[in-house]
Amino acid sequence: MRFTPALTITATSALVASLLVTAAPAPADAPADRPTGKTPTAVGTGGAVSTVDPEASAAALKVLKKGGNAADAAVAAAATLGVTEPYSAGLGGGGYFVFYDAETGKVSTIDGRETAPKKMPNDAFIDPATGKPYNFTPELVTSGVSVGTPGTPATWERALKKFGTLSMADALKPAIKVATRGFKVDETFREQTLDNEERFRAFPATKKLFLPKGDAPEVGSIFTNPELAATYADIAERGTKAFYRGDLAKLMVDVVRKPRTSKGTDLPVPKGYLSRSDLKDYQVLGQAPTKVSYRGYDVYGMAPSSSGGSTVGEALNILERTDFTGKTPEQVLHTYLEAGALAFADRAKYVGDPRYVDVPLPTLLSDKYAAERACAIDPAKAAVKPVAAGDAAAYDGLCPAPPASGTTDTDTENISTTNLTVADKWGNVVEYTLTIEQTGGSGMVVPGHGFLLNNELTDFSTVYDAADPNRIQPGKRPRSSMSPTIVLKDGNPFLALGSPGGSTIITTVLQMLVNRIDLDMSVEQAIAAPRSSPRNTASVSSEPEFITAYGAALTALGHTLVPAGDAFTSAAQIGAATAIEFGPGGQLTAVSEPVRRGGGSARVVDPK
Repeated sequence: MRFTPALTITATSALVASLLVTAAPAPADAPADRPTGKTPTAVGTGGAVSTVDPEASAAALKVLKKGGNAADAAVAAAATLGVTEPYSAGLGGGGYFVFYDAETGKVSTIDGRETAPKKMPNDAFIDPATGKPYNFTPELVTSGVSVGTPGTPATWERALKKFGTLSMADALKPAIKVATRGFKVDETFREQTLDNEERFRAFPATKKLFLPKGDAPEVGSIFTNPELAATYADIAERGTKAFYRGDLAKLMVDVVRKPRTSKGTDLPVPKGYLSRSDLKDYQVLGQAPTKVSYRGYDVYGMAPSSSGGSTVGEALNILERTDFTGKTPEQVLHTYLEAGALAFADRAKYVGDPRYVDVPLPTLLSDKYAAERACAIDPAKAAVKPVAAGDAAAYDGLCPAPPASGTTDTDTENISTTNLTVADKWGNVVEYTLTIEQTGGSGMVVPGHGFLLNNELTDFSTVYDAADPNRIQPGKRPRSSMSPTIVLKDGNPFLALGSPGGSTIITTVLQMLVNRIDLDMSVEQAIAAPRSSPRNTASVSSEPEFITAYGAALTALGHTLVPAGDAFTSAAQIGAATAIEFGPGGQLTAVSEPVRRGGGSARVVDPK
């Protein structure tokens, strides 16, 4: 249900001024005004929220307590994450928003994914000076050519108009306050800044904001972003036209097409193709969610351009072919690893932006197709990886001849993203994953506006291939692994969950569902349990704790487990999930990570 709360305010110049006044910096001896405590689990009623950040969770909780609904609170939390988690999400990025409407019982989605510029050529990732592909790093990750048309502001606008009750001004008010009075820097923020120091020094505006006095902000110091507060205030007053049109749009285009680099930087920064027309014409997409039934639960996810809903859904359908009654955890996890690899093989062959690619989604989510794919799973032996994709054009649900070996899809998705989960007292639910791709996005702060531009177009395949569903095409959305998921039981919410982590998002969500439903863990145990990420590769990236617990048994079955951590990761951790489980009597169990990424923040309106 969508009720209009008493706190709705009309956006005016006076309001914008009041937002900045009421958000004046708090004195250093007022720590209560800056939430820093991280509680991984909260149980209660009346509404709940889970994010990676205590400021964002506090913003959402305040909206819920004042009568806002789940969509309102989700936008407030997301905008606050743009302040406190600027290297993971913000105005310059995009994402996917999934909403369960308690009044209608329906699940809807918003595709706010970034798009390639309309004049972006197919060979955009080829260096004209050499005729060869740009190196992925440093050229592509720190560039104008990797910047897609942002979708986040338009996502917030659509979410509030379609599902929410607040104005944009009301929803942005908590974030403006946090940006103005500042938040306390933690170890993760400082570490991520230092990890990107070379990139940030390459751009004067970025250096000024994130490397004040030449160094990353110290842990425990107060970080303010008045330029972002002013940008939010402008959007609060004038709506998203303040972002997609006018002076800010012109400035973003100029930054992308003529990157403003520091004198003396050694980083090459290829120019991009973003235009004012791209910004003016950007549209979010409302589309039906994916849906599969799994052991009596209805699992809803994000349809393409995301590959999350299709890959999680297909893997669950494959898993459902096996009865886990009496099976050991190791046997269940063996099947999970095999099903994940099979689904990833099909993801690579078939999934892309459906406006440009004929994605056989009904086939990928069909039980008959899953039955045929499940034939490749030997309960006593792991298949040699990579496995081949299935034949989505010709299948009968029967076991075919063993296929030839497959190929490994190049993985360029970065782990830096963020996720939030919100539920309100009326039963509405939001699962929202948003990102700017690389930790620190393109590295380019928009001068005078306090936010980073994405480098999301690196999610396209680096080399153009006409047979590749994720090939570069103008106006196209690059394939994503973001997997915001809502699970219903008998038509009512049972569990909502999601995670950051690049392509490991899919496996994190999938494994949490297996943990909760098949291994009968509590939701707290399901999120804390050690993870492994089967993505159809010869070796399976796994957390050290997973290898310790299950490595011997799974190695005996033929799996090769290797510690997580690669070119994109500085720690051997997979994901940073959030979730809410719905119990009897309106009880809500909000959970976040107890350890990963420094732990998260779960809150409820009325604690148990």
